[in-house]
Amino acid sequence: METLFHHADPQELYTRKSLAGAVKIKYIHSVYSDREMPSNLLGVKTDDMLATIIRDAGDELLVINPSGHAIEQLIEVAIDHDDELPQMRMLAQERTLKDVMGDFIVASNAADLIDSGALQFRTVDDDSGNSLAVTDDRVIAIVRAGEHVAGLVSDDEEFVATANETYGTDWEEADEFNLRTPPLTRVRETLEEEIGLEAEDDFNQVLASMETARGDGDGLDEVTISLLVAAKNEALLYDISKWGEDVGIASKATFSRTKTKLEDMGLIDTEKVPIDVGRPRLRLKLGDDRLKDADSDQLASVAQSILH
Repeated sequence: METLFHHADPQELYTRKSLAGAVKIKYIHSVYSDREMPSNLLGVKTDDMLATIIRDAGDELLVINPSGHAIEQLIEVAIDHDDELPQMRMLAQERTLKDVMGDFIVASNAADLIDSGALQFRTVDDDSGNSLAVTDDRVIAIVRAGEHVAGLVSDDEEFVATANETYGTDWEEADEFNLRTPPLTRVRETLEEEIGLEAEDDFNQVLASMETARGDGDGLDEVTISLLVAAKNEALLYDISKWGEDVGIASKATFSRTKTKLEDMGLIDTEKVPIDVGRPRLRLKLGDDRLKDADSDQLASVAQSILH
């Protein structure tokens, strides 16, 4: 394959025409993988492009300065990838990573990839560079135009070697990103062990019904979801909050504050359960008839409609 674009400095990549007046490009999509396209690229879906990059990456993949959307899509594609994943390293802006990881669904899936050794994050402050994917044998510039995205590829050996050296050094000098969200696999397993199989199934159905879990108006956060699932299964506040703190979702105090908020808004009720020693514990129950009548996959949308 001929070089799609090439510049001596991999930090500054620009498309340029050849002497013949056209640029040979490789469209990052399996349908077009062996076709030559004009220099004006048609867009493809980000997930399709990233799936192809991951599939063809070989043993290692270094992603430089991805957008928030690209980070989300890469994690989703990697989680759904059937074959062995490359060792993926992502060098991204800290504020972009923090924003993306504010979504529990994305962050917990990312934590699964980190836990398996398939993904690492490090951060940079400079946001002026291009969005790139770098492998052993190619450099791909990720170009976004509106709702579409395209990948411009160079496999020039000298250029690829320079890019690997440059960005490899940047990676070594970058700060690690500490993702505090627990892996989703661990969340599910421990929820089944501590609360029960039905609660774990409800939790999965609630997450599957949601596009985001941020708690900022676009979705319920992980603590609210956990409490609603616990209330649906009439679990004890002590048990769900201890589980949440132990697995790393949030502290017992956060669970208690969120419980009070949901109780004040009528979403959940509590009843005292006497114990042999100490203060009675609280059993959680759904407080609104609309929630009681909702199936598990409707629980989130009904709760959001009540909250707003």
